[in-house]
Amino acid sequence: MTTNWPTADLDPVRRLRVMAAGLHAVMYAEAHVDLPVADVWSVAGDLEGELPHLLPTLREFRCRPCGGDRFHGQAYGPLGHTARFDVRLQPGWCLMQSQYVVGGMAAVPEGSGTRFAVLGGLRRPWSAPLQTALRPLGRSRGLLMIDRAARRARLRRDAREAG
Repeated sequence: MTTNWPTADLDPVRRLRVMAAGLHAVMYAEAHVDLPVADVWSVAGDLEGELPHLLPTLREFRCRPCGGDRFHGQAYGPLGHTARFDVRLQPGWCLMQSQYVVGGMAAVPEGSGTRFAVLGGLRRPWSAPLQTALRPLGRSRGLLMIDRAARRARLRRDAREAG
């Protein structure tokens, strides 16, 4: 047997796109944001401070490190429901998985700005037809999340420049 198998390196946005397709994710969107990656990721990577501003179904998100780029997350919804998440957070890449839900964000440089992507889906095999049916709504919700992240990044940038 040969060990010369072909390989392909995917940037974080392409990796998230592949995951969305494989999961039949209800929410996947990506867009160009006219801000540097560092500005966009300062929001996306701040899970405790910013994630509740990006997701209206989230009241609070807490993280505690568990080694390297891995974290344990605890999500608190506005109606009192909670969920535990395994989180992998790296520059330009975030993947969060609970027992039932998977979410992610990815960012890469694109021209003078950033290609930013978001993912949300259910982790149960029976959910694929439901997620497919809801995908048009999910895409618009994802684009709203991207827009919120861009607005939050601009606010952070403006505050930094003013201070």
